[in-house]
Amino acid sequence: MAAPPPPANQFVYIDAAALHSVLPFPSLISHLGAGLPAFAAGIHCPHRVSFPLPTAPSASLLLMPSWSAHPSLPYLALKAVTSFPANSPRLPSVHAAVSLFDSASGVPLASLDGSALTLLRTAAVSALAASLLASPTRPPSTLALAGAGALAPYLAEAHLSALPSISRILIWNRTKAKSAALAARLRDAHPGVAVEEADSMDEAVSAADVVSCATGSQEPIVHGELLKPGAHLDLVGSFTPAMRECDDEALRRGRVFIDFEAAMQEAGELVGALQRGVLRREDVAGTLAELAAGSVAGRRCDDEITVFKSVGTAVVDLLAAQLAYETYIATTTKKT
Repeated sequence: MAAPPPPANQFVYIDAAALHSVLPFPSLISHLGAGLPAFAAGIHCPHRVSFPLPTAPSASLLLMPSWSAHPSLPYLALKAVTSFPANSPRLPSVHAAVSLFDSASGVPLASLDGSALTLLRTAAVSALAASLLASPTRPPSTLALAGAGALAPYLAEAHLSALPSISRILIWNRTKAKSAALAARLRDAHPGVAVEEADSMDEAVSAADVVSCATGSQEPIVHGELLKPGAHLDLVGSFTPAMRECDDEALRRGRVFIDFEAAMQEAGELVGALQRGVLRREDVAGTLAELAAGSVAGRRCDDEITVFKSVGTAVVDLLAAQLAYETYIATTTKKT
């Protein structure tokens, strides 16, 4: 865990570039691995609320608060997310900002780029789960990525950090130009890793030891019958009951873990499987905090298939903001 920050008398703004500097994946993954077991149960995280906005077609504002009174986590965070689907192609439709306060006094401490923070913490959560569920005796070598959007390069970087045995990345995306651009970017960044575009998702799933999906698909793109014995499946994209990245067979064959309990109500793969009787609540092996704490068993044998479904909550926003703020203040103090 990060040390308590030195006294700070000045409100700070931590932009995207600074966040990438103070939240390298090795540090962020380690921080979440220690912080979730220690603090997750004590972090208050009300359901996010959404407000329709009359300022633009289909526009909305989402608010995600979280707070802790623990002496080692004395913060209150509020993530505000705006969704403006009618924005031009040159302007992202989703923007976010995180405000961080002292939870004992209410004093504002920092504003952080919420879009960058979300990308970093989402990828770190997936990589942490993969590091806890991948086989230690048969280290994974091939990572398959489904989707080539904003999150995809972060997922690649996080998994390469957490699983240094990965030497090959397969990329599948419905738009070939996007998968080609991502492949070129990763080849430049990691010349020692073989980066390829997959002709089909089935081809990528069949070859991969770790499959990470970050799409908005409403129809399964991962067919469970194709998962290799010992594979790990990471599902990031779905966050509503109408969305679904894998079929029921993947859940039948796999041992299922979730990031937080909210996944049981929000993730289409799980909601549908529960309704169809494919999955029972007691079939879910545990949460990420329980995995990190060692209170539930992870992988039980090399050939076991594991599935991790994340939907994200303000809990990880708070922990990521904590590390970013404390590291930023400590770094700034050293410079002065």
